[in-house]
Amino acid sequence: MYLRSKKKTTREISLYEPIGTDKEGNEIHLLDIVEGGGEDIAEQYNRKEDAVRLYCYLDSELKEQEKQVLLLRYGLGGKAEYTQKQVAARLGISRSYVSRIEKNAIEKLRLRFAAS
Repeated sequence: MYLRSKKKTTREISLYEPIGTDKEGNEIHLLDIVEGGGEDIAEQYNRKEDAVRLYCYLDSELKEQEKQVLLLRYGLGGKAEYTQKQVAARLGISRSYVSRIEKNAIEKLRLRFAAS
């Protein structure tokens, strides 16, 4: 008797069942929402793994000044991003020197990532 009453109250749901319409009058299905543009879990994992490697390489591959320039320029570690001019003022060096340091540091990291 319990199963009969439960059967009456439960309803199977299909992923292809229409659940509404969009602004243009097209039907929206549950599959559209469930599937919707989420990032692949493997991609998320790879990105996190790359971030961990990046922070390790910042410490092991770069000189302190190179590391400071990249941390400030790109807001790594949850900090604010700064322009080359702002970084230059903070470190007491020229903007063109910040540019050269940044370019060389990125190239070192790129080569390190390519090697691993």
